[in-house]
Parts: sequence; structure tokens; C-alpha cells
Amino acid sequence: MKSFKFLAMSIMLSSLVAFAAACGNGEEEPAETGTETTENAETTEGEEAAELEGEVGIDGSSTVFPIAEAVSEEFSAEHASVQAPVGSSGTGGGFEKFTVGETDISQASRPIKDEEKAAAEENGIEYTEFQVAFDGLSVVVNKENDFIDKLTVEDLKKLWVEDGKAKKWSDINPDWPAEEVKFYSPGTDSGTYDYFDEVILDGEQIVKAATLSEDDNVLVQGVTGDKNAIGYFGYAYYLENKDNLKVIPIVNEAGEAVEPTNETVKSGDYNPLSRPLFIYVNNASIKDKAQVYEYVKYYLENAATFAEEVGYVALPEEEYTKQLETLEGLK
Repeated sequence: MKSFKFLAMSIMLSSLVAFAAACGNGEEEPAETGTETTENAETTEGEEAAELEGEVGIDGSSTVFPIAEAVSEEFSAEHASVQAPVGSSGTGGGFEKFTVGETDISQASRPIKDEEKAAAEENGIEYTEFQVAFDGLSVVVNKENDFIDKLTVEDLKKLWVEDGKAKKWSDINPDWPAEEVKFYSPGTDSGTYDYFDEVILDGEQIVKAATLSEDDNVLVQGVTGDKNAIGYFGYAYYLENKDNLKVIPIVNEAGEAVEPTNETVKSGDYNPLSRPLFIYVNNASIKDKAQVYEYVKYYLENAATFAEEVGYVALPEEEYTKQLETLEGLK
């Protein structure tokens, strides 16, 4: 009896061990397969990321520059093999390069002009315009200026249009100091200059004594360094330096003195100095260069965030969505 019981127990134990081993083998195989699948997926994604390489040629508006700089910095962090340096030769200077095929993307603080369209057509450059943000062109004076609390469009024209004599504050308002005004303006290749010319100068000669520069930082330094200075540039540059500058409210078409803010720019109350900002993209670059397509896609997907971060005003979300659909169609 004892022998029989021992034999039975041995058989049962052997069976249990065999069953456990079989179950163990069954569980290990899927685990190994799952690990291999994950590793393969990671490898594939890594290979795809590594395949995105090359350069994205970008130049143009110094006003749009802060947005593009933020985009390039973050995009390059994700795609280390892509170089996307951002130039800032001004809207006009950017279009000169873009319309002959030297760049893939042109930043602009105004729409492309007819003569620039003609140059692009002559050189076989087909392009698409994308709006990326709104800007409020900001008129600023030195922080020590305590006598100006607002300006009209007519005041700005009297100040900035050349009339053959030195301009004094008292020429605009007899209660203001009889001291010569120092002017700081974006250069003539700048879309900001073009916009100011359109809505304020009305095509007339800007004061010859004005210091012109495509570098907005030069303008900021000029105004902060002279108590009789006045200048203008994009809203982002004012925000970046607001502790050292005084922004001047502008009387709008409704007769209200309005200061540039995100709210007044977006609502249109800050007129006539609110304006859209653009990038123009070479269609062939989108089709033939994967890095350019991915860069522009990333730009439009994140433009709202970057625009607000650097001091501009984002478009409604649906506008970016529509433009992403347009981009996909180009590819």
C-alpha cells in the first residue's frame, strides 16, 4: 500500500511540475514577442527621425523673426540633423532672396508686392502665403517723456513727414517743449516701414534726420538713450523692453486713444496700426524637401503658442487648422 501511495504521489507531482513548466513557457513567449515588437517600433521611429535632415532656408522680416527663432529652436531640438537658421534682412530683403529661389521661407510683415510677385513668376517660383499672427505696430518714446499721453494719425504724419526743417515737439503742440525730436525708424527694406508708410506717411518722404535700421534692437537702444526720441516697431519688441520705454496710445477711427495690447490688437480697436504677419513658402520646397514640409507643419501647429510667448497675438485656432489643410494639399 505504501509503495502504491508513494508512486501515485510521485506521478501527481511530476504532472504538476510539467504543467507549471508548460504554463511558464506559454507566458514567456508572448512576453518575449512583445519586447521585440516594442524594440522594433522604437528602432523604426528612431530611423525615421534620423532620416529627417538638411537645411531650411529662412529670411525676411525682423518683426516676424522672434516667432521663427522660437520655432527653429524647438524644431531643431527634436530634429538635430536639420539646420534652420533664421535671417532678418527685412521683409523686402527677404523677398529679394525668396523670389530668386535662394530661400525656402520668407518672413513678412506685409503682403507680397506686385513687383515681387512678378519677380517670383519670372524665376519660376510658385509660393503659398500663410498668416501666422497679428501685430500692433507700437509707437514709443523715451521713458522720461512726461508730456505726450496720446497721438493722432495727423500728429504722426506731421512728425514723420519731411518738410525741410528740424522738427520740434512744440510744432505738434505749443504746450510741448521746443526741443528737437530725434527719430528712429525701421529701414526701407522693412515691412514695418512699408506699413507705416502706407497708413501714416501716405507715400511721402520720411524725415531725413531719422535713423533707419533693419535691426529693431538698434531702434530700441536709440529711443531709450535720448529723452527727445520717438520710434516705432513691432509689439513684441516693445513688450520685451517695456520697462525702458513708454508706449503712446493712438487715436483710432472711433476717436478713442487706444494702447496696443493683445486684446486691442485682436479686436481691431488698435487701428490703424494693427496688422497681420506672414510667412511665404516655396511650393517646390514643400514637395521636394521633407525637412521644409515638416518645419512648416510644426510652425503652423505651434504658431499660436510661440506668437503669444514672444509678444504677438495668435489667430483663431480654426485659421491655423485651415492652413494646415492647405499645407497638406501642397505636399
